[in-house]
Amino acid sequence: MFDVPFWLWAVFAATVVVSLAVDLLAHRSAHVIGFKEAAAWSGLWVGLALVFGAVVFLVLGGTAGTEYTTAWLLEKSLSVDNLFVFALIFAYFKVPRAYQHRVLFFGVIGALVFRGVFLAAGVAVVNRFTAVLFAFAAILFYSVYKILKGEEESFDPGRSFAVRLLRRVVPVRDTYAGQKFFVKEAGKHVATPLLAVVAAIEAADLIFAVDSVPAVLAVSDDTFIVYTSNAFAILGLRALYFMLSGLLERFHYLSTGLAVILGFIGVKLILQALHKMVSPAVPEIPSLVSLAVIVVVLAVSVTLSLRRPVGAEDGKDGEDGEGSDALSGPSQRKVK
Repeated sequence: MFDVPFWLWAVFAATVVVSLAVDLLAHRSAHVIGFKEAAAWSGLWVGLALVFGAVVFLVLGGTAGTEYTTAWLLEKSLSVDNLFVFALIFAYFKVPRAYQHRVLFFGVIGALVFRGVFLAAGVAVVNRFTAVLFAFAAILFYSVYKILKGEEESFDPGRSFAVRLLRRVVPVRDTYAGQKFFVKEAGKHVATPLLAVVAAIEAADLIFAVDSVPAVLAVSDDTFIVYTSNAFAILGLRALYFMLSGLLERFHYLSTGLAVILGFIGVKLILQALHKMVSPAVPEIPSLVSLAVIVVVLAVSVTLSLRRPVGAEDGKDGEDGEGSDALSGPSQRKVK
C-alpha cells in the first residue's frame, strides 16, 4: 500500500468534479456528437489521465506510476466491450442519438459510485484473504473460455433487474420527452424511457465489473491506484463510444486480444497468491511486464484487424457502419 497524501486524493476528487461539470456544461443542449468532436474529447480525457499518471509517478514513485498506468490501460481496453452493450441498449430503447450523451453522462456517475464500492470491498477482501485471488483468477479464466468458445452472455436490456425494479417503483411512459427523466401526467410524476435506459446502462456496468474488478486487483491492491485508474478510464468512455461508433466491427481480433490479456492477468493472480501463501520463491510478474504485455497484445490485435478486415477473403471490404445508431461486432454480450 502506498502512503498517499490527503492533498493528492483532494486533487483527484477536484479533477473528477470539475471534469464532469465542464462536460455537462459543454453538452447541456441535445445534439448529435460527431467523430471530430468525440475525438477531441477523447484526446482530452486520455491526456488528463496521463497527466494524472505523471503526478502519481512524481509523488508516489515509479512503482505506483507504473501500476496506475497499467491499471488504466487495462480498464480502458476492457471497457471497449462495454461499447457494444451501450449500442444494444440504445437500439433496444430506440434512443435518439441527440440524447445518448446525457444517458452516458449519468451512467458514468453511477459507474464511478458502484466501482468505488466494489473496488474498496475487493481490496479489503484481498488484503484479508489472499486465497480469494484464486477465485478471481478462475473468474477471468472462465471469461477467456467464453470468449474463445464464442459463448455469448445474454443481456436483455428490457428485462434487466434495474429496469424491472424501476418499473415497480415508478410508472414509465412509452414516449420520450426531450432530455427529461420525469414528466408530470394527470397530476403524477412518471418516468420517461430515458431513465430506464440509464438503469439498463448501470445494470450492464455491474455485469462488466465481474471481469474488470478482479483484473485490476491483479495489477495493484492499493485503493488509490485501482480507483483513480478506473475513474479516468470510465470518464473517457462516453467520448470513446461516439468516436468509435460504427467502426468497432473492424477490430474483429480485439476480442481475442482481450482474452489473451485476461488469461495473462489470471496467471498473474495465481502467481501472486502462490508467492504470498506458499513461498516467496514463487516469482511475481512485475508491473512493467504487465504493461508491456497489454500494450503489445492490443497493438497486435488492432494491427491484425486492420490488415485482415472482415470479409477480405471473400473480396469484401466489410461495412463501415457510418450513420448507424448501433455497433456491430464480436461482442461478448447480446440481446436475447
